[in-house]
Amino acid sequence: PVRFAVDRAGLVGADGPTHCGAFDVAYMACLPNMIVMAPSDEAELMHMVATAAAIDDRPSCFRFPRGNGVGALLPPNNKGIPIEVGKGRILREGDRVAILGYGSIVQQCLGAADILNTHNVRVTVADARFCKPLDADLIRRLAKEHEILITVEEGSIGGFGSHVSHFLCLNSILDGPLKLRSMVLPDRYIDHGSSLDQIEEAGLSSRHISATVLTLLGRPKEALVVN
Repeated sequence: PVRFAVDRAGLVGADGPTHCGAFDVAYMACLPNMIVMAPSDEAELMHMVATAAAIDDRPSCFRFPRGNGVGALLPPNNKGIPIEVGKGRILREGDRVAILGYGSIVQQCLGAADILNTHNVRVTVADARFCKPLDADLIRRLAKEHEILITVEEGSIGGFGSHVSHFLCLNSILDGPLKLRSMVLPDRYIDHGSSLDQIEEAGLSSRHISATVLTLLGRPKEALVVN
């Protein structure tokens, strides 16, 4: 089967505003039988390369960003191990609020958790790993055990957050008290600059995620001074 390795995922810094990989998740995840995944760091990328190589009955794709890794511990002999398809992971346990990141933006989600700790807010941070198939058990758990669920992705509307929202709607999970928010790239091109500056301009930085959480918790004054 065909395997797509999608380089330049998300915002790409000095490559320019029209070279960002904003739309791949939206157009790949709507294709029948396609497996769509994104690593949160360089170790996960190795595992997803191994996963794609092991998939022999369906097409698959994985995206990865431009630039350096985050210093993650690499697997032995730099050889990845296939991941169970459609299974995410929880990186931090908290209460009331869950942040579900997809791809390298998970690092900003972890940064937001650190900021929120200084405001006495402990959040759950999860790495979705897969947009298709979604980890239904993980999403149900996050929605059931938390008051607020925020999805974060470095991609356009119509991507990961839209798939999560559709899943929650079909399973009547949004009929209850859960507050759901999806954080995506804005509907415009982001001027070139450093990757961190672009993330800031796009409203997807740790600061913006933290402010979104505090606002949903009814603490808007604190949200205004997050840094």
